[in-house]
Formats: sequence, structure tokens, C-alpha cells
Amino acid sequence: MHVQDSHWSSASTVAPGGAMSAATGGARGESRTAPLRVDAQRNLEHVLRAAREVFGELGYGAPMEDVARRARVGVGTVYRRFPSKDVLVRRIAEEETARLTDQARAALGQEDEPWSALSRFLRTSVASGAGRLLPPGVLRVEVSDDGDGGADGDGGAVAGEPRVPQQRIQPGSGELRLVSEGSAPVGASGTGAHDDGAAALLEVVGRLVERARSAGELRPDVSVSDVLLVIATAAPSLPDAAQQAAASSRLLDILLDGLRSRPA
Repeated sequence: MHVQDSHWSSASTVAPGGAMSAATGGARGESRTAPLRVDAQRNLEHVLRAAREVFGELGYGAPMEDVARRARVGVGTVYRRFPSKDVLVRRIAEEETARLTDQARAALGQEDEPWSALSRFLRTSVASGAGRLLPPGVLRVEVSDDGDGGADGDGGAVAGEPRVPQQRIQPGSGELRLVSEGSAPVGASGTGAHDDGAAALLEVVGRLVERARSAGELRPDVSVSDVLLVIATAAPSLPDAAQQAAASSRLLDILLDGLRSRPA
């Protein structure tokens, strides 16, 4: 769908006295078009903010009409900036992935204790709500048919399939793994495991996980994808902001307790 906004559809403007004057060329033309550029930028910011809110509340399956309604613009304005829903989804997913990556790097740089760094990253990420906007299809639960995890101890992974760094699974248990581009869900094109932003996120979170595991503070079976799953699920979307914050904090406390290793 492509609907033209009125201020983009005309090459001329009406002067106060009623005469038509060109909107291009010369100092007068530049002064007339500048406000339109500012307005277009403001509309873009409104659309992006609305998309984060709508997708965060309803998931990436929410229609573009909901985004336009939240942004208080015509749906044509949304499609002008993002010619398809996939393009908008990718933009939001990339921005939120970059936010999570920055939060992970900050935790690594500002916390000397491995567990403090990991828990800080989880708390910051859950509080920001970025986990609800992880790229579609990055994580998928699969059940291994090979009860003994395969002769190589790698859960029977097929050669060439992308895997979460430091992945650990228990025999017969569900396994979280990265999804390849070819197997990503429909509507999530370009947002699979080969996305550069997702790869950077996995790398830095992998460092947090490995540090905490090496220090004996993280359960040895916890993987990077488990940590991302915590971020994605520990920020429920509730209508009341105070209730949502309280519920997120309580749920994260429980999940963090489950991630910690226990003395033998």
C-alpha cells in the first residue's frame, strides 16, 4: 500500500494572497521546503517509537495499521518510510539488538565480578524491555532425537548448522539453538542468525556467560540462548506500568536464582 501525503504530492504551494508559487529553487523555495523535511523526520520518529511500543506489546505479528494508529499518522506515511512490514520489523529488531549489545558491553566493562556483570546485563535488559523485540526467529526450541547427545557430545548437531556459543544440552531435553536464514519463520527475512548485529550480540553475551561459568557461579548447562530466553520472557507486557515493573523484578529474581550454580 502506498498512500501519498498531501504535502508530498504537490510541487507547488499556495501563497497567502492566493497566487501559486514554485516550491523549488532559490532561497524562497528552500525556506518553504525545510519545514517539510523537519515534519517528515518527526513523523519517522513517531512511527519508530510507535512500532517499538506496538511490537513490544503485541509481538511482530501486529499489523501496520496498529503502528500508524499509535503514531497518529496515516498508514500511507508508515508505508512511505517502510515499503513493507518486513523492512520495519528489521529496523526495530536491529535497533533493539544493538541496544542489548551495548548493555552487555557496558556490563563487561563496568563489573569486575563475573556474576555481577551477567546479572547487571540481565536486569538492565529486562528493565529496558528490549528482550521483547529480539529479532524474530533467532531462537527456536528443538528436541533432540539422539538421547545420548551424539558421539561428538554436541547434541547431534548437523554439520554447518549455526550453534549458540558454549551451548550445553541435557540428553533428551529441549535445545535452544540459532536458526539459519533458510529456516527462519516467514516474515522474518534478513533477521536470522547471519545478521551482523545478532552475531555481535551473541559474541558479547557469550563472553559474559563464559566468565560466569568459568568462575563457577553459573550452572554449567546454561547457554547463551538460555540467557537470551530469560531476557525475552522476564519482561511481561502488563497494562499497568507499576505492576509490570514489579512483576518483571520478581520474575527475574526467580530466574537468576535458577541460573546460579549450587555448592556440591
